[in-house]
Amino acid sequence: MKIYLWSLLISLTFMSCGWWGNSPSFSDDFITYTIKTGSHEVENNTNGLFTSSSMRFQAVFDSSCIYKNRFAENQNDINKLMGFSDCSSPHQSNSARFGWNWRDNALRIYAYIYVDGQRQEKELGTTEIGKVTSFGIKTDGNSYIFTFNGHDTAMPRHCSGGTGIAYKLLPYFGGDEPAPQDIRIKIRNL
Repeated sequence: MKIYLWSLLISLTFMSCGWWGNSPSFSDDFITYTIKTGSHEVENNTNGLFTSSSMRFQAVFDSSCIYKNRFAENQNDINKLMGFSDCSSPHQSNSARFGWNWRDNALRIYAYIYVDGQRQEKELGTTEIGKVTSFGIKTDGNSYIFTFNGHDTAMPRHCSGGTGIAYKLLPYFGGDEPAPQDIRIKIRNL
C-alpha cells in the first residue's frame, strides 16, 4: 500500500508539470522548431537569456526547407538558424547568428552578424537535407569565430569581453517574405 501511494504521488507530481518553450520530440534529443506558413518566427518563441561567450549545436534541415519565395528576388534573403545578441544591445545592433537559404538547388549556410547596427553576411558553404550538421559560434576579443563543417571563419565584432546582457536567437524565416509553407528544423544544443 505504501509503495502504491508513493508511486501515485510521484505520478501526480510529474503530470502537473508543464513543458515551457519548444518541446523535445523524445524520439531523439533534438528539438523540432516549426515556423508556420505565413509566419516569420517559430512557434512558442522563447528567446531566453544567453550567458556564455560561445554556442555549439547540431541542426537537421528536412525537406520542408526546400522552398520557393513568391518574389524571385527574395530567394536570396537569408533566414536565421540560431545565435545570440551581444554587447548588451538589441540583436539588430550587435549579434552573431548562422543564416541559411534554399537557392540554386542547395541549402546554403551563412555567417550573419550585426556590428554596431551594420549587417554583414558571408556564405560558408552548403549542407544536405536530412544530414546532421555541426555549428559553433564563439566570441574572441573583437571577432566572432564561426565554425561550420570543421572550418573556422572570423567576422568582426563591435565590443570585446563578455556578451553582457544577451539573449538567444532562435530560427526565423525571412527577409521580406514570411514562410511560404511550414518550415521544420531540428536542433540539438551541445
